[in-house]
Amino acid sequence: VLFTTMTPEARMKATLNQKLTEMGERERLKELLRTKLSECGWRDQVKAHCKEIIKERGLEHVTVEDLVAEITPKGRGRFANNVGKKNIQMLREVHHENL
Repeated sequence: VLFTTMTPEARMKATLNQKLTEMGERERLKELLRTKLSECGWRDQVKAHCKEIIKERGLEHVTVEDLVAEITPKGRGRFANNVGKKNIQMLREVHHENL
């Protein structure tokens, strides 16, 4: 996909990703996010919800795609409430400092 045909949001995301990679910050931020998600219990909540779905429907009646489709909206909501806002602000700061 050509950079010029991307939406402004997609361009900003691609630029930020490129800058973070160039600065060596991308992996550090990913690890920080993993740690924060684990510390706040987000990972455990998502895992428990997956287990509930499997228990209710039976393992043979649940696919990975089913789990992803059901868990994604709830996981994103929990993420936003737990650590998303702080990390989004941090990414914005990095983006503005390095443009």
